[in-house]
Amino acid sequence: MKWLAGRARIWTRRGLILVLRVSRLVAIGIRQIRPGVRFLWRSLLRRWRRSLEFRTVLTTLLLAVTSFAIVGAYLSNQIANNLFQERLAQAESESRYNVKQVQDTFDGAQVTDQSSVITLVYDTLTAVEGRGSVIQRRYVFEAVPEQTKPRNRWVESRASDQLTVRVIPPELRKAVQDGGKQQFWASMEFPVGNEDRPGIAVGNKVTFNGTMYELYLIYDLNTAQKTLDEIQNVLWAGGAALVLMIGAIAWYVTRNVVSPVSHAAVVSEKLAAGQLQERMVVKGEDEVARLGASFNHMAASLQEQITQLATLSQMQQRFVSDVSHELRTPLTTVRMAAEVLFDAREDFDPMNKRSAELLYNQVERFQSLLSDLLEISRFDAGAAILDAEPQDIFQVLGHVMEGAAPVAAEYGSDVRLNARDKAIVVEMDSRRIDRILRNLLLNALEHGEGRPVHISVAANQDAVAVAVRDHGIGMSQAEAARVFDRFWRADPARARTTGGSGLGLSIAAEDTKLHNGWLQAWGRKGAGSNFRLTLPLRQGGTILKSPLQLEPADIDLPDTGIEHQLLVLDPGPGTDTSGTHGYSADPELPPSTLEGKE
Repeated sequence: MKWLAGRARIWTRRGLILVLRVSRLVAIGIRQIRPGVRFLWRSLLRRWRRSLEFRTVLTTLLLAVTSFAIVGAYLSNQIANNLFQERLAQAESESRYNVKQVQDTFDGAQVTDQSSVITLVYDTLTAVEGRGSVIQRRYVFEAVPEQTKPRNRWVESRASDQLTVRVIPPELRKAVQDGGKQQFWASMEFPVGNEDRPGIAVGNKVTFNGTMYELYLIYDLNTAQKTLDEIQNVLWAGGAALVLMIGAIAWYVTRNVVSPVSHAAVVSEKLAAGQLQERMVVKGEDEVARLGASFNHMAASLQEQITQLATLSQMQQRFVSDVSHELRTPLTTVRMAAEVLFDAREDFDPMNKRSAELLYNQVERFQSLLSDLLEISRFDAGAAILDAEPQDIFQVLGHVMEGAAPVAAEYGSDVRLNARDKAIVVEMDSRRIDRILRNLLLNALEHGEGRPVHISVAANQDAVAVAVRDHGIGMSQAEAARVFDRFWRADPARARTTGGSGLGLSIAAEDTKLHNGWLQAWGRKGAGSNFRLTLPLRQGGTILKSPLQLEPADIDLPDTGIEHQLLVLDPGPGTDTSGTHGYSADPELPPSTLEGKE
C-alpha cells in the first residue's frame, strides 16, 4: 500500500508539472497571438475611419448577409414545415387505412394453434410494412401492459429491422395506452444501420383474441430530410453568390463615386503643400465631372491669387529690407549729428535745447525701429539662425530685470520673481530669450498702471515656462489673439513711451518659433494680462504640457514643504535709478500663480 501511495504521489506530481507546462505554453501562445490580433483590429478600425469605400462596401455586405440570413432562415423553416406537414398528413392517412386492415384481418382470423397465430400476425404486419412505397413504414407490435382481461401469450412483441419498443417516445406510448381507438403521432429518431434517421411514429390500438396490442407504424423521413438539406444548400450557395455579387456591385459603384472624391482629396493635399499646379482629371459631363471642373477653376483662381500675394509679399519684404539697409548710413550720420547737438544742448537757448533733446530721443526710436525691421527681414528671408547652448534661465531673467529697473522706477511698479527652483538649465539662444523676456517685461510695465508685475518660473521633465503677469488695463480675448501681429496696437490713440515700433511681440513670437516653443497671451479688461513663454529643455524637444497655467488664478501657493524663492525688484522712493537694483527676499508679498511641477 505504501508503494502504491508513493507511486500515486509521483504520478500526481508529474501530472501537475505537465499541466503547468501546457498552461505556460498556452499563455505564451496567447501572448504571441494577441499583438497580431490587436494589430489586425487596429488596422481594420483605421481603414474603417479613413476609407469611405471600405466602410460603404463592408456595411453593404453586412446588411446583405443579415438580410439573406433572415430571409433564408424564414424560407428554410417554411419549406421544412410544409414538407413535414405533407408527410404527416400522408402518414396519418395511410396509418388509418393500414390499422383498419390489420384489425379486420385479426377479427376474421380462424386460428387455434400457436404456429398459425404467429404466422398470421407475421404475414399481416409484413404486409403493413409496405416495402417499396414512397414512405417506408416500419412497425412495432407490443401488448398493452397490465391488462385485466385474459391474455393470449401465443404472440410476443414484434418489430421491423430489429427495432424495439424503446425507440417509441414514452409520451406517445402513454397517450396510446390511455386513449381509446384514437390515433396519436410523435416525431422521433430511430436507428437504421449505423445512422439515426428522422421519422414519424403513429400509434394505434388493435385487439386480437381478446388481448389489447399497441401498433406503431414508423415512417422514414430521411428522403424528406435529404430534400430539405439540398434545398438549404442551394439557398446558402445562392445566398453566398448573391452576397458576393452585391459586394462586387457595391465596390464598383462606390469606387466610381468615391474615386473622384479621393482624387480631389489628394489634389487638395498637394495644393495645401504648395503644389499649386495640381488639377483634377475631368471626364464626362455628370455631377462628378462638374465638381472636378469647379474644383479646377477654384484651384486656378487660388493659384493666381496666391501667386499675386506671394509676389506682393516678396516685393514688400524686399522693399523693407532694401529701405532698412539704405537708411542705416544716413541714420548713422543723423545720429552722430544729434549726439553732438545733444551734448552741446546746455549752450543753447531753451527752445533749441528742447529741440536737441527731442531730436536725440526720436533718432533713438528711429534706430530701434530700423533694427526691428532688419530683424523682421531676416525672419522673412529665413536667414535667422539659432545659436543654442545650455544656460541657466535665471541668469537671463536677472539680466532682463536689471535692464528694466529704470523703467520700473519710472512707472513705480514692483517686479517680483517667484520660482521653486534655484537653477533651470535650458538649451537656448540666450540673446533671443533675453529679447523675448525684455519685450514681455517692458510691455507689462508700460500697461501695468504702476501695479506690481509678477514673473513666475517653473519646469517639468520636458519644458520650462516663464509667465509675466501685470494687473493693468488688460485686454479682451480678441485683442489677445492679435497681440502678436505686426504693428498692431490695442489702442492706437494711446501714446507709447517705451519701444514704440509695434514689432517687439512679433519678433518675440518668431524667436519662440526658432526654439520650437510656445508664446501665448491671456487678458481681461481691467484685470491685467499674462504672457507665458514655454521652451523645451533640450533643443529639438517637444512640449507636451506647459508647467504654468496661462490663465492665472491669483492665489497664493500652498505650503507643500518645497522651498520657495521669491525675488523682488523694488524701485522704492529714493532709489538710485541710474545704478543696478538689488534683489531682496520679501515673503509677505503675494506670489504669482503657479500650476505646479508635473
